[in-house]
Amino acid sequence: MSYPSQRPRRLRRSKALRSLVRETRLSTEGLIYPMFVCPGSQVRTEVPSMPGICQQSVDQLVEECREVGELGIPGIILFGLPEQKDELGSGAWDPAGVVQRAVEAIRKAKLDLLVITDVCLCEYTSHGHCGVVKDGQVLNDPTLEYLAQSALSHARAGADIVAPSDMMDGRVAAIRRKLDEHGFTEVAILSYAAKYCSAFYGPFREAAQSAPQFGDRRSYQMDPANAREALREVELDIEEGADLVMVKPALPYLDVIRAVRERFELPVAAYNVSGEYAMVKAAVRNGWLDEKRVVLEILTSIYRAGAGIVLTYHAKDIARWLKAC
Repeated sequence: MSYPSQRPRRLRRSKALRSLVRETRLSTEGLIYPMFVCPGSQVRTEVPSMPGICQQSVDQLVEECREVGELGIPGIILFGLPEQKDELGSGAWDPAGVVQRAVEAIRKAKLDLLVITDVCLCEYTSHGHCGVVKDGQVLNDPTLEYLAQSALSHARAGADIVAPSDMMDGRVAAIRRKLDEHGFTEVAILSYAAKYCSAFYGPFREAAQSAPQFGDRRSYQMDPANAREALREVELDIEEGADLVMVKPALPYLDVIRAVRERFELPVAAYNVSGEYAMVKAAVRNGWLDEKRVVLEILTSIYRAGAGIVLTYHAKDIARWLKAC
């Protein structure tokens, strides 16, 4: 009887052996926790489609930030729900806006967290699009100054990193120029460089109250069928001054994450988006999946594809599970 000379199973027969030869190792060091800040005080409202995720006022958000830091998660990214919306989204660059006040409160609390701010207009515009609208069209160039003003207001409030998510052409250059002109040369830009027009954003639009009031975002977010175009988008953003680049969503675009990682030297982030989170939560509530195993497998796949930074609503649970290991 012939026996195999190569036996990969030798290194799988115990937990200690599997751990010893593991290629992708999980930690909290690359995790970013997304948070939604809203007006008022003592407000904490769970998003129905995203169990465990809340819209919360600044005072409540600061308390959750303490928990995030204690769990060893290095940073958060903030999304704002303004008191009022208008055609231009002027609340996005209001010095007294919800995101600006949240950043200031986190700084005042002296929390040891990286603070990233989402830079976009969709949460602030009455029409729900990510830019200036005229005659039913989203205009690229007139939007850039408003995005740059928003990023500047976040930097003034104390943000470490600004993250433009709008997908307007040239916005990284406009933001970098505006920040540098006002002395914020050390504030980094995390560009949503390859952001696809995805069906996985539905729960986020409920959380951020940012659904477009007409049409969709296909004219500025990427076509899901295109991978080579993502590399061009990333290259352009790097040329314009991006310090980090992101692929969004994560799971349907693991191939794009891998391609970006292999082509470029900058840190690569991936956003494990709201729809991906909601699907897991729904399946777990129905008893169909083991939440811990599934979430850690998802995180492993994103890291294995090449992302070094993962934005995920699972971050707090992941941190607790890893601490318990």
